[in-house]
Amino acid sequence: MRAAFIFIYMKRTLEKGSKKLINAWAFYDWANSVYSLVISTAVFPIYYDGMTSAMANSQGEIEFLSTLWNSTTLLNYTIGFYMLVVAFISPILSGIADYTGNKLKFLKFFCLLGSLSVACLFFFKDESTLWVGILCTITAGIGFWGSIVFYNAYLPEVAHPEQQDNVSAKGFIYGYLGSVLLLILSLVLIETEVFGLYDKAFGSRITFLLVGIWWIGFAQITYKRLSKLPMGERQKASSQSIIWSGFKELKTVANEIVGYPQLRTFLISFFLFSVGAQTIIYMAGIFGSNELGLPTMNLILTILVVQLVAVVGAYLFSRLSNRIGNIKTLKITIAIWCLVCFIAFMIDKSQENVELYFYGLGGLLGLVLGAIQSISRSTYSKLLPETNDTATYFSFYDVTEKIAIVLGMIVFGLLISITGSMQWSVLSLGVFFLISFVVLSTIGKTKYVK
Repeated sequence: MRAAFIFIYMKRTLEKGSKKLINAWAFYDWANSVYSLVISTAVFPIYYDGMTSAMANSQGEIEFLSTLWNSTTLLNYTIGFYMLVVAFISPILSGIADYTGNKLKFLKFFCLLGSLSVACLFFFKDESTLWVGILCTITAGIGFWGSIVFYNAYLPEVAHPEQQDNVSAKGFIYGYLGSVLLLILSLVLIETEVFGLYDKAFGSRITFLLVGIWWIGFAQITYKRLSKLPMGERQKASSQSIIWSGFKELKTVANEIVGYPQLRTFLISFFLFSVGAQTIIYMAGIFGSNELGLPTMNLILTILVVQLVAVVGAYLFSRLSNRIGNIKTLKITIAIWCLVCFIAFMIDKSQENVELYFYGLGGLLGLVLGAIQSISRSTYSKLLPETNDTATYFSFYDVTEKIAIVLGMIVFGLLISITGSMQWSVLSLGVFFLISFVVLSTIGKTKYVK
């Protein structure tokens, strides 16, 4: 009887590198990327800017927790706060996942938290409900980034090293295509009278509901296939040791990384360019709305251009990495990011046809947006030593990225409060890209990365 059960169980599993398994893993990008685009980058930041502008005093400040804030700085610090929370809990979660041998449960939990929180943004509609917008922004961010810890940790389990560049790129391509479809629908809801929605703000709030439904709904496809992976080995331990094992393992990983010069150098560079890239992704919509005074339609169209070009960029740069290697490809993308920061610094709303400059900047940004994320994820995966603790190693990767975002948000928000302009904040991000380029130039060659 036991032998028959084992045979049936083996028949249910999917082999590493199989097309069905890879496609199902990549499809979670299709599910969750609507959060990245609609909530983090496009509709919500513009909606937030519009709502807070209406409730601001003569000095352009809003009140929250009995304190006056620059609205953009408040959003910066809100994002920085939930990134700090994720950075703290990720080691605990990865430790629990390693001991229980089941990453899928945690992927499901954080997906549910994120999707429900996004849907609850529907109730943020005026000054009295600003707390809803801030609170749900925090919990949605924790849900999204918490799920990404476990999603990324599956990459070495679903694809062989030689497949990982293309598989990682496939995930981002799926994500961009799916999120663009929902963004187009959002544009229809916000800018037209479809379904009798004459109020643009209400159209935006309906969009938040759709994002939550899309995210949790399409994630079921990924769950179904990942559940057919063999479950990792469970380990017996007390609840206290499970909770703190993540930090202990993270410390062990940090000590191990010191012994891998290429991996250590890459992570330093990754930290630096993540400060710039992730901050720009979060602030692009508000930069166009607040700094350049562009209308919602122009901003969303620009972000659509970014996403469509990003699909092409992720594909082209994955092919380029196959030809010239990951490191050289990353250096090209970082150089283009530096150029993006410089151009953004030079753009001024008083310029004639400023929206055309913004479109062009969006196209340039899109070219490297998916590329830098996709190639960095696969490069890290290739540089990992032989280990069964992929969740812990990817937890270290994600913690590095989250701390980078916290730093980026603090720098960006602080410079805005000091200078009253986002342009100096954007230029400062270019410095991080420049230093990361120099650091990456010192990395050596390995078997899979050159």
